[in-house]
Amino acid sequence: MKKCLFLDRDGVININHGYVHTVKDFQFVDGIFNLTRLALSKGYVICVVTNQAGIARGYYSELDFSKLTSWMCDQFKAEGVVIDKVYYSPYHPVHGLGQYKKDDVSRKPHPGMIKQAIRELHIDVRSSVLIGDNVTDIQAGFSAGVGKNLYLGVDDISQNRDLGNYFSISDLSEACIYL
Repeated sequence: MKKCLFLDRDGVININHGYVHTVKDFQFVDGIFNLTRLALSKGYVICVVTNQAGIARGYYSELDFSKLTSWMCDQFKAEGVVIDKVYYSPYHPVHGLGQYKKDDVSRKPHPGMIKQAIRELHIDVRSSVLIGDNVTDIQAGFSAGVGKNLYLGVDDISQNRDLGNYFSISDLSEACIYL
């Protein structure tokens, strides 16, 4: 069993400019490469778990997402980091078009992507860490049984009773102490 660093994409790996789907709009968040190099040195596998409602809404295609994901993974590789797997949910229960309009188990706050990674990569979920910038990220981590859920942001999300145990961090350098 391996421990995993689960990362949301928009807002954790890249600055969230809203439905980012091109290289020109993709800006890495400060500290992401240092954090992921540290995680690798401590024996973590690294997985991305990302909702991609832009696909559901028809703003970009799964092929566009795939191309950007390949580029992103290449940037990590150039920094000495291997992303073991990228899981994404192209659905939206309200604003999805056609086949993408559904409340799929893969879409956070549901834990489907995390549970799939646990099965496929033989993850020790209790020893794993999730970093997200949205309440739904933390809910998914808690529902899946992730050992440490880190909320990256300055908002007070403590009023949400479905979160379970989580820690707030204001930047990625603070996440290092939880690995």
